Amino acid sequence: MLKAYKYRIYPNREQQVLLSKTFGCCRKIYNWALDFKNKRYTQYQQNVNRFELDKMLTFLKSTEENSYLNEVGAQTLQRELANLEIAFTNFFKNNKDYPKFKNKYDYQSAQFPQGVKIDFKSQKVFIPKLKNTIVKIDRKFTGDIRTCTVSRTTTNKYFISILVEDGIELPIKKEVKEETSTGIDVGLKSFLVDSNGLEVENPKFYRNSEKRIKCLQRRLSRKVKESKNRRKAQLKLALKHEYVANQRKDFLQKLTTNIIKNQDTIFVEDLNVKGMLKNHNLAKSISDASWSEFFRQLKYKSEWLGKNIIEIGRFEPSSKMCSCGVINKELKLEDREWTCKSCGAVHHRDLLAANNIKKFGLMKLNYYTPRDTGGESVELSTKVGAMKQKPSKAKLA
Repeated sequence: MLKAYKYRIYPNREQQVLLSKTFGCCRKIYNWALDFKNKRYTQYQQNVNRFELDKMLTFLKSTEENSYLNEVGAQTLQRELANLEIAFTNFFKNNKDYPKFKNKYDYQSAQFPQGVKIDFKSQKVFIPKLKNTIVKIDRKFTGDIRTCTVSRTTTNKYFISILVEDGIELPIKKEVKEETSTGIDVGLKSFLVDSNGLEVENPKFYRNSEKRIKCLQRRLSRKVKESKNRRKAQLKLALKHEYVANQRKDFLQKLTTNIIKNQDTIFVEDLNVKGMLKNHNLAKSISDASWSEFFRQLKYKSEWLGKNIIEIGRFEPSSKMCSCGVINKELKLEDREWTCKSCGAVHHRDLLAANNIKKFGLMKLNYYTPRDTGGESVELSTKVGAMKQKPSKAKLA
């Protein structure tokens, strides 16, 4: 099983200078390779693979003009060519964005495929070219180190991410049962509501800090470009954004761990978050909620613990279908509660959606068999949970 561990490191001044050179050389090689591939395809409609670029890199390092590239580990530069190859593969096969040129003002990183060793007793990590560096260890691991990534944030903090093969096989998936499964509906008013009635409030970390961020942004805009005061203002703004991001990460880690430990099967909607962000009235709130990261964490943690994550279609009428099977086509987004005209049941919109997500998920696995009663009403052979109760408020510990 592959797991990644991230620690903060504290390089000295010499090591920071060498890391800056490493980041710069990696960025140059990546941009050079991307530019070369673009020109080759534009002029001759030919593709250049990473192995050809490796040979060209060797020649590039031998020239006097680019001799400074030899100060950086050869494998670190070769990894940039491999990363570019992966970026093109994701573009052609996985519908990702076209590879972009790297900027020296953005997030900086470099990969070290071999030679990294960590000593938990002395709190030091050995990195090729950098040698021993102080590291803050909050958790230990056992296994073989595969590859490591050293990064520097915009707030000038250094981290190392270590990918470890612990030799443990992934557990067998647990059996899907109704009593050990739950449906989850994510939203903006409440972060999520599950079919058991649990409601988690939306913390709105960015919204709560937005006033201070705007103030810092105004101060930054008034500073003279390339001045010391402008760099200080940039650092203050970056620290505030980093604080909000750390709040969100901590919240999502605790929430997803709690959900995975308590449920064997989790049903969620296959939301098109990227498409929803095109709605400029909701984009900021959706980004603040970070649904994509929430689903990502659920998926990889479910693999570790042998739990099931099952997605239903994004166009299923989860919040519009009554427990009697009638679909309310007149329901609007602002309607948080509604009454079924057919059976008179009163529904809390989010709780109803969570229950229906669970129903549709079980139907997808042929756990339930729907019966078509004619018209637009669909009756399920088994009812799941009472639909009239309101979700209970819950906060993370």
